[in-house]
Amino acid sequence: MPPLVELQGITKTFPGVVANAGIDLALDPGEVLALLGENGAGKSTLMSCLAGLYRPDAGTILIDGRPAVFRSPRDAIARGIGMVHQHFRLIDAFTVTENILLGWHLPRFALNPRAEGARVERMALEHGLDVDPYARVWQLSVGERQRVEILKMLYRDARVLILDEPTAVLTPQEVRVLFSAIRRIAGQGRAVVFISHKLDEVQAIADRIVVLRGGHIVGETRPAATSARELAQMMVGHKIEAGTVPLGAPGDPVLALDRIVAHGDRGHRALQVEALGVHQGEIMGVAGVAGNGQRELAEVVTGLRAVAAGRVVLDGHDITGLDPRRRFARGIAYIPEDRLDEGLIGAFTVVENAVLRDYAQPPISRGPFLSRRAARAKAAAVANRFQVRTYDLDAPVRHLSGGNQQRLLVGRETWASPRLLVAMHPTRGLDINATAAVHRILLDLRGTGTGILLISESLEELFATSDRIVVLHRGRIVGERPAASATREEIGLLMAGGSAA
Repeated sequence: MPPLVELQGITKTFPGVVANAGIDLALDPGEVLALLGENGAGKSTLMSCLAGLYRPDAGTILIDGRPAVFRSPRDAIARGIGMVHQHFRLIDAFTVTENILLGWHLPRFALNPRAEGARVERMALEHGLDVDPYARVWQLSVGERQRVEILKMLYRDARVLILDEPTAVLTPQEVRVLFSAIRRIAGQGRAVVFISHKLDEVQAIADRIVVLRGGHIVGETRPAATSARELAQMMVGHKIEAGTVPLGAPGDPVLALDRIVAHGDRGHRALQVEALGVHQGEIMGVAGVAGNGQRELAEVVTGLRAVAAGRVVLDGHDITGLDPRRRFARGIAYIPEDRLDEGLIGAFTVVENAVLRDYAQPPISRGPFLSRRAARAKAAAVANRFQVRTYDLDAPVRHLSGGNQQRLLVGRETWASPRLLVAMHPTRGLDINATAAVHRILLDLRGTGTGILLISESLEELFATSDRIVVLHRGRIVGERPAASATREEIGLLMAGGSAA
């Protein structure tokens, strides 16, 4: 059977960077192809060329053996190529159903919102991608938004489905459901491209694995013929040393939440926490399925969301009434879940983003004036320490890969060893090297006495770094366990609303 898609000699460059260098790749009907590589290896760029987001500088795309030129993603989806990106392409003010229908030729005549919403709801239930079809996107968590993007491609009946980090916000139980859906899709004669940094997932779902490094294909294998260690070495080009997690006795309380009640964007009670504390030199992990109060918890602590009742206490002082600026001045740092919408400003340069926290303080500022030399020196130091790969410190941050954006954000927020770090999904979309680097940063911060509230939907991350793990379900803490003695199944069951007693 001939390939559904063939890429021949695909080359794509950006200023100072060769993202893809003459890549040849074929996608066969009914296969799940895993695409691996470090951040900046060229995976997303290659698939963006196939999905019509970029036009390659050289090379040919063949669909069913015939050359195809895509001027836009609309052209690509019309030929059956659909991509779910790391950064979502949704309109906040529209409902889930409206976003799924937007730009598509169906229905052909008058739109019946209830009927189409019911159809979306049936698709969501069928594929285990639970989301309210009538909710507006601005009301959804990041995980729920990702589900909308997946449903959008399923609605369009894509023959080739490209999934860029699709499991980043899923529990182990949800991953199993998604994998079943992927297998059903492939079983219909379609091809699925699975981009991920989770090597165990790649080995579980892929039929074939292709590894990119520096814009070139450096290896191709099958799960039965390799191991996670070999794949990791292929990705980075050298052996990866396993790190250790030195545990120490936590110090005095840094953060205390007392009988907190907070409402969500829809006006409902989204968070109800009787008590939660983080100590000096401790990483408190927060587990939960997306949309169960994690975002509200982070925003309550950082002052981005007002509380309806209760107190937020930092170092023994009630800060409930303080705005985010004053909380940050007291030593709170924040890595938000959406790095571009909330953490960085895409149109600003690397230098400007690197000093967003301290642009009004010496030595970055001299009275009312900004010292560009000091700002540039700070940016260069952050980029060097945290391995932010950029061809120019004056380049807009939106031109950086997702992993380099995240490194810049983590570097900026942890630079001054804050009293409390609130970190939401700090390694989402990062490769194995970058993930290990962020984990080392968190552990080093813990060693200097920083208290860390680590909110993550990756159980691997929580078990790798946390001292204690609490589980949020429907805005309430339903369990707390020492990370050293807890099990993944136990935490996963609590996340799903079950009892692990």
